[in-house]
Amino acid sequence: MPYNNGSIRAAIALVSLIAAAISFALLTPAVEQGMLISAGSVYALEDWKTEFESVCAKTQDPGILSDDELKKLVDRCDKLRPFIEKLDETQRKVYLKRLQMCRNLFSFILESREKK
Repeated sequence: MPYNNGSIRAAIALVSLIAAAISFALLTPAVEQGMLISAGSVYALEDWKTEFESVCAKTQDPGILSDDELKKLVDRCDKLRPFIEKLDETQRKVYLKRLQMCRNLFSFILESREKK
């Protein structure tokens, strides 16, 4: 039996609507009780993590970076710290340690160049 595009689209729309309604019904009590974080918070969480990965990726070969780039990376590390401090204890310890190690490396390179 051949299907036409209209009936397939209608079926997909119906299934999507039902899934959304079920999700809303199940998640509303959890949101009201503060058990879930908002979409904006999720975005902020993912945003800091992307920035963290971007900054710490520069530790692979920091010697080729200019002094200006290194100073900007140190500033970016400092700006990331407050976001990481809001994480749960285990994640906070791990990411703060890693961030501090990245920052220390950038600072060390800057300081060693200034001594020369």
